[in-house]
Amino acid sequence: MTITQREVTVGEITLGYVNNDEQGVRGYNGKLDIRPPYQREFIYNEREQQAVITTVLHGYPLNVMYWVKRSDDAECPYEVMDGQQRTLSLCEYVAGKFSYDFKNFFNQPEDIQRKILNYPLTIYVCEGDASEKLEWFQTINIAGKPLNEQEINNAIFAGPFVSDAKKHFSKSNCGAYRLGKDLVNGTPIRQDYLKKALEWMADHETREGKRQSAVGYMSAHQHDPNANNLWQYFQTVLNWAMNNFDMKKFKKIMKGLDWALFYDKYHTETLDTVALGRRISELLRDSEIQRQSGIIPYVLTGDEHYLDLRAFPEDIKLAVWEKQSHKCCICGKEFDYEFMEGDHITPWRDGGRTVTENCQMLCRECNRRKGAK
Repeated sequence: MTITQREVTVGEITLGYVNNDEQGVRGYNGKLDIRPPYQREFIYNEREQQAVITTVLHGYPLNVMYWVKRSDDAECPYEVMDGQQRTLSLCEYVAGKFSYDFKNFFNQPEDIQRKILNYPLTIYVCEGDASEKLEWFQTINIAGKPLNEQEINNAIFAGPFVSDAKKHFSKSNCGAYRLGKDLVNGTPIRQDYLKKALEWMADHETREGKRQSAVGYMSAHQHDPNANNLWQYFQTVLNWAMNNFDMKKFKKIMKGLDWALFYDKYHTETLDTVALGRRISELLRDSEIQRQSGIIPYVLTGDEHYLDLRAFPEDIKLAVWEKQSHKCCICGKEFDYEFMEGDHITPWRDGGRTVTENCQMLCRECNRRKGAK
């Protein structure tokens, strides 16, 4: 791999700047691909964009940027490896897309415009094969806003599958966000939606008997012409969730659940949505439940572990331990307090509450044995 240094002005890098779906994001008179497949969507906020302009106007160094020289694209021979956010901030400002100190670029005096356009940028250009390029990219990605795991995976498995998947999952107002903003955690531009979709699909294939991981799925489908299967499954899962649970009533407890797991397990059944809704409403009023986000998983599976039921506080357990003369209520053996656990005499599912009258102290072995029944 060879690395050469060159100096490019802001005027040169912003010349011919375009940012649209048809032409992509290009600068340097069309010769620089500012957003190659492994790069993230633009994430600088207004304050960070203006900090770039402040740096230029004060003549401070903007830190070096890194480009890669392509060997197979004479029309657009360069791509940005590191410095995308700074490059886009400069291009967007010179294009009049945001203001600095209440002035956009075209409202600045002519001498200020020249100062910005003549500002020199230090560029290191790398030439090498794909593995060298990726290794270098990972090495220099240690400052600013580092790539997260999914963004690195997008780089490693760049291709038509990732490019199409990002259209569905990685834009600010993409289809995945519009459909799942109340059901899925995170933001599209940091790849949270794509990561979740890949995890769901990998888990789905594993449950279908084909052991898979999110990275394995990306590798297997890297050269697929599109990501239609991934997008279709994601939509199917979330539409099933919205069709079976009332988003208006239960929105606050529906976000972030493993909807793919429940879809795979229950989508062939006809759920009694009215009865489910009544039960969920009852459980939302139950003070014994510490994790309301577990209510929907509980009504589907019957597994109380989802609910994080209220445990006996230390003062109740200590009082009952003294009342029992330090003896386990099942085996009758005497134990120090730290080796005993509070147990509900009448279980929560049968209406038992977490109060002194419903508490008994058991040794750990008896409590585990009782809980396993």
